[in-house]
Order: sequence, then structure tokens, then C-alpha cells
Amino acid sequence: MTIFSQTKQIKILSTELSTADEKKYPGATILIGSVKMSHEGATLECKRALLYKKDNLFKALGEVVIEQGDSIIQYSDFATYSGNTKIAKSWGNVEINDKEMKLSTDTLYFDRKEQILFYPNNGTIRDKKNTLKSKRGTYYLKDKKFSARTNVTVVNPENNLESNHLDYYTNSNLAYLYGPSTVTNLKDSTKVYAEKGFYDTNTDVSYFVKNAKLFLKERTVLADSLYYDKRNGFASATNRIKVIDTVQNMVAKGNYAELYELKDSLFIIDKAVAISVLDKDSMYVAGDKILLTGKPEKRIARIYNNVKIFKSDLQGKCDSIHTNQATGLTRMFKNPILWSQNSQITGDSIQFLTNKETNKLDSLKVIQNAFMIQKDSLANDVFNQIKGRNIFGKFKDNDLRTMLVKGNAESLYYNRNEDSKKLETITKQTSSDIEFTLEKNEITQTKYFKKPEGKTFPPSEFPEEEKKFKGFIWRGPEQPLTVEDIFVKDNVTIPLKNTKTQSRIAVDKAKDQLNKESLKKGSEKPNLKKFNIKKR
Repeated sequence: MTIFSQTKQIKILSTELSTADEKKYPGATILIGSVKMSHEGATLECKRALLYKKDNLFKALGEVVIEQGDSIIQYSDFATYSGNTKIAKSWGNVEINDKEMKLSTDTLYFDRKEQILFYPNNGTIRDKKNTLKSKRGTYYLKDKKFSARTNVTVVNPENNLESNHLDYYTNSNLAYLYGPSTVTNLKDSTKVYAEKGFYDTNTDVSYFVKNAKLFLKERTVLADSLYYDKRNGFASATNRIKVIDTVQNMVAKGNYAELYELKDSLFIIDKAVAISVLDKDSMYVAGDKILLTGKPEKRIARIYNNVKIFKSDLQGKCDSIHTNQATGLTRMFKNPILWSQNSQITGDSIQFLTNKETNKLDSLKVIQNAFMIQKDSLANDVFNQIKGRNIFGKFKDNDLRTMLVKGNAESLYYNRNEDSKKLETITKQTSSDIEFTLEKNEITQTKYFKKPEGKTFPPSEFPEEEKKFKGFIWRGPEQPLTVEDIFVKDNVTIPLKNTKTQSRIAVDKAKDQLNKESLKKGSEKPNLKKFNIKKR
């Protein structure tokens, strides 16, 4: 037999009538009218009660009020309390208040020893900022922490948080998420999803580290970790980033990104690549840094340093590239070069235009020092060449069909027998302007706008020193042949400095906050056995 000291016995402080009915309530003292009892710093008031002195247990009914010092006060229709275990069970219109929150439910267990409140079926917690609801929940009085695992919602006038497992602190309004969770802004329907993270309902700042997704009006951001400051319109994403432009049908990837929502700008670094669809074929443009600015219909895409392009039928590289979504014009700067199969095009600047309606390549401009080289498929040292001040090309079905060489045009091409493929003649000519017609990337027709000067040679008589025009450089080994090739750097660049901007300081602070919470005991499961209920 366990013997309890006198201090642990439940005491009767007042009652209007005390009686007994051994036949109906064996071992119980029946208390009727203005009943008040106490036990180790807590008092209970009710209209009627049964006190079992031997078991140190009472059962109360009718306007039950339990108070624990000045910390909490609880109301219910019915209650039982064990002085031995210090566990109370209340049911029927249960309401409990402390300095931070108000909890309402139908059934509530109160472990006074551990200072834990637990409700097994549907509860609501209200504090100064939010209203929380869940099917099951636990409130830790010492930590002011609410922990819930099933059908959890946290709602305020600005946002709605849904989760299947979270910890929420009523004294700080901070939520820590441990399962699939979604925060929805009620004004513009912006959503943030993750399966682990931290959310500050005061500042509307979230930091997620598992399957993070940000759903904006015109973009969706996916990343291993995501920081989002809704009020300032700032997001920072890290590792395996994917930014989907739902309007322009474009995807940007990388390992670090910052999004400035109010300025309509996004930049990505570390294996940054922009992917767009052109006539059912994807074009990949990679560089050290991608910067996207402006509304979708007027968006400007800039890609800087070590830029490489890959499309199944078109590849290129340059130092930087600029695309205007409004006009469909893309410009390549500083040593630009394009390849199409065995053809190479270079110039001081290269531009190509995309038809906005069909989303196909429309035209090409090579400005200043235009040079096209076509490697012969049967001989390594044989190159057809076209050179001039500028080259203007037209595409059809994404294939280059015509080229107009404007100003100081020169051409050199090797003529083979159609059947035997034997080299028959070599033609070298100059003119002010020359137009070429192509089929399957091969020149099929040549048109001169003024009488050309030149000559056709037998191969044996062609001067060796004239086989290559001035400025000839074949850069075939640089051509990216696969998507993976666009991430290979041709030279070492100075890494971007990790400057501590205000945004980066905020991100680091959110990381530290989440890490500290992860080190705590946190997210405990209540011991349902002590409450004598089965886990559902």
C-alpha cells in the first residue's frame, strides 16, 4: 500500500452540505452547494462533488472552476482530480486561461506535476495575435508552448497556416514546423510550403529547410532551404533552386538566389542556368550570374560571365547576354560565338530575334567583323568561309535559311561532286553584298548584288596562304555538345564575395533560431498512458 503524507491529501475548504450514501457511492463523501477544495497550490470550486479520501480522488460537477495560483484558471461542466497523480480530467465546455492564451475544448487533461495540458479531440487556442485549432494538442505551461499533430491551423487577419505537426509559442507568436505545412497570405493568395521550418507570425517571416516551395502570382520557387520575408517582398533560396516563370514558360536554376518581389527582380548564382522552351525544344543559357527584372511582359534577362548556350540545333558562348521579353531580342556581348552543327558564327556583337507569337527563332544579326566558318565534314583542314562587315540571317522553323552579308563581303567555299563527294573546285569571291540560301545548314544558292570579283580554282592550284581569311579562328573545341558542357568553366573567375547585407543578416538570424529550437527537447509526444486514454 502506498502511503501519502498529509500535505498531499485533498482538503475540503467549504461546502453547504456534507453527507454520505454508501449504497450508491461507496467510500465517498458527498459535498453539495458552494463546494471548495484545495490541493498543493490549486483550488477547485463546483456545485457538487464526490470526495474519495482513501483514494485521494474527487469527482466534481456543475460550474467547475480549477485555479492554480495566479497562473491559470479553468472552467468546465465536469472534472475528476487525483491528488496522488496530480492529474485532472475535465469535460463539457472546457475553457482555460493563462496570461498568454485562452484554450477551449470538450475534454482536457491537466498534468499539474509536469504542467502539461492535453486535449485528445478538437481544441482552439486564442492569443493576442492568432487563433489555433487542431484535432489533438498539448500545451506546456512552463514554456508557453502549444504542440499539435493533426489538422492544425493558425489563423490571423493576414495569414492562414496549415500543418500536421507544429510547435507554437503563445508568448512570442513563433511557430516551428515539423511536418507538411502551408502558409497562405489572405490578401494576395501567396503561399509558402515546407515540411520543416520556422515561421514568425509577428513579422510574417518564414525559414524552411525541407521541400521548400514559394508560390507567387507569376513565379514558383523550389529549393532545399528558403527564407521569405513577405512584408518586405524578399526571398532567399539555397541549394537545388528551381524558379518557374508561369507566364513566360521559363525555368531558372542554381544554388543560391535572391528574389525582390516588390522590384520584380531575381538573381541566381552558382551553376545558374535559364531554360526556355522554343518550339518544343529547350534552350539552356548558363552563366556565373542570372538577373531577371521587370514584369513578365516587359521582363529583361541578363546573364553575366562565362555565358554558354545549348539547344539541340544551336549552341553559343559569350561574356554576357541580354534578352528583352517585350521585343524578343537577345544580344550577345564580348567575344560572342554561335554554332549550328558544323557552322561557326562570330562578330563583335551577335543578336537574334524570337517571334513572340510562335516562340520560334525569327532572325539573326552579326554586327561588325562578321565571320561564318563551316567545317567540311570530310576533311579536317577544309573550311567554307563567309566574311563581311555585318551578317543578317532569317530563320524558318528554327533553321537558318538565308544570310545576307552586307559590306566588304568575301566568300570561300569548296565544291564537291554531289555523288562522289570528291572535291572538284574552290571558289573565292568578293562583293559589296552577298546573299546565301541554305538548306540543312548547307549553302545551296549564292546571289551577288554587284558584279563579284574572284576566281574558281582547281584544288591543286589554290594558293595555300589563301585557305583562311584574315582573322580566321576555328573554335570548334569550345562548342558545348551537351547540357552538362555549359557548366564547364573555360577560365577561373573571382568568386562572388559573401557580403553581409541586411537581407543576409536576417537569413542567418532565422537559421540560428531554427537550429536552436532543433536542439531543444521540443516537439514532445504526451504520455497518453498517464491520462488513461488510448492513442488515436
